[in-house]
Amino acid sequence: MNTDLAPARLSAAASPAGTGPFAAYEARVASGRLDRDPEQEKAARRLDQLWRELRDYHPVVQSAPPAGGWLGGLKARLGLAGHPPHEQARPRGVYMVGQVGRGKTMLMDLFFSLAPVEHKRRVHFHRFMQDVHQRLHDMKEADPDLSDPIPPLARQIAQEAWLLCFDEFQVNDIADAMILGRLFADGVVVVATSNTKPEDLFQDRPGADAFKPFIAAILKEVDTVILDSPRDYRRGNAPGMQTWIIPVDAAATKELDSIFDRLADGAPVVPVTLDIMGRPLRVTRAAGPVARFSFAELCGTPLGAGDYLALATCFPNLVLDGVPRMGPDNFDEARRFIVLIDTLYEQNVKLFASAEDRPDAIYAKGQGATAFERTASRLEEMQSAAYMQLPHLNA
Repeated sequence: MNTDLAPARLSAAASPAGTGPFAAYEARVASGRLDRDPEQEKAARRLDQLWRELRDYHPVVQSAPPAGGWLGGLKARLGLAGHPPHEQARPRGVYMVGQVGRGKTMLMDLFFSLAPVEHKRRVHFHRFMQDVHQRLHDMKEADPDLSDPIPPLARQIAQEAWLLCFDEFQVNDIADAMILGRLFADGVVVVATSNTKPEDLFQDRPGADAFKPFIAAILKEVDTVILDSPRDYRRGNAPGMQTWIIPVDAAATKELDSIFDRLADGAPVVPVTLDIMGRPLRVTRAAGPVARFSFAELCGTPLGAGDYLALATCFPNLVLDGVPRMGPDNFDEARRFIVLIDTLYEQNVKLFASAEDRPDAIYAKGQGATAFERTASRLEEMQSAAYMQLPHLNA
């Protein structure tokens, strides 16, 4: 049974100095901690190659933005223009694609724990972009005359960590794409997990043509490794607990009332206002460690990853009323719900919700249904006894 597949939940086993990801993977198989999976083995071998290449790689980060006018600057941001050569060729990153529960994150975390790099960072993609946008906001406030803060910020990030490991990579914004493309130009090596192939990012969406240079940069800098295992280990290790209440009716509301009261543990119910980069986010029902919202309040209004991260950081528990069945007609609400669940999951927030159907049936078909499979899997895991015992991450 694979026991290491809950992302960022289990630390890598101690390994002898000089052990690479493939040897560590084989050791886990030999000890019985993992079942041998040919798809995981394939990815472990590719990560082992990158591990060896990184031992002697040291990037040279540009100290000034490249010349060449607007077009030259855009190409440089997207990693399509020349930049100062490094002492040795930059290793190609690894972009692991597969359905939920195939072991992508487990393998990336194993690689990250062993990577022979002093300056490295492993982060959920939504969390990383929230940090980037906060820093852009701060730079613009500090210097209102700064015309383009992206190049200096990208250089700062590259100096802080020239190996970046992204969990749940999914770019939906051209500004985010330009920031990431610039990181390639500054010598950063990227390892990522995703449910979407690079060439399918932003496919069939308005503005898809603007993403083509970024997709070209991704394909230029990383090797795509597809994990096509038929087995979903995460579902197999996630016995359910009663935190997802079906259907949405008076009985569900009464049960959530009781849950909210128990979690509040006598704390008064008060409104709370959170600050999101100078913008207020009002929590109308908060009581000590728990907040309560309707689905419409959290996903029917234009909130984003920063709002959800602020909630997930402040409150270890969230009660959510009325998750509906969703489809292409309310894709924006579904997209926000995906980001919400990703954020709650990364912070180990305990979710108690009423819903019109089980997790894998609330968005079963239409645009975004494939991306929602990961969300359904996470919702299943969030009901498990193992997840409920995890400490809240508030930083």
